[in-house]
Amino acid sequence: MRIETMGNVNFSEHPPAKPVPKWVVDDIRKMRAYPDQPPVIPHSIEGYQLSVNTNRCLSCHRREFTESSGAPMVSVTHYITREGQMLADVSPRRYFCTACHVPQADTVPLIGNTFRDMSEMGVKHAGEN
Repeated sequence: MRIETMGNVNFSEHPPAKPVPKWVVDDIRKMRAYPDQPPVIPHSIEGYQLSVNTNRCLSCHRREFTESSGAPMVSVTHYITREGQMLADVSPRRYFCTACHVPQADTVPLIGNTFRDMSEMGVKHAGEN
């Protein structure tokens, strides 16, 4: 009988789990790597309730609460339905924030990243010589 292995561990073994990495919670907005990238969450969301009835994110990021919270407003794109209709509140398809927005962990990447911004490749902004 052959036992498949993953790395140096047999599937039949139960090695201890690695510790959960620490989240980056410095409240500093991170630069986006590409256009239309959803911004990452720069603060802890531990204990946040996100369900059909409750969305803790919107208690700070909803348009009418940003002045008092200091949080960036939810993008206007989140108020538009799939059919292009503007709504008074966040569209149901944009309600579950963590489907696109994620907190960042202080970890070493699993694989290398060779991404280079267009500006690093010599591409200039419109109007630049």
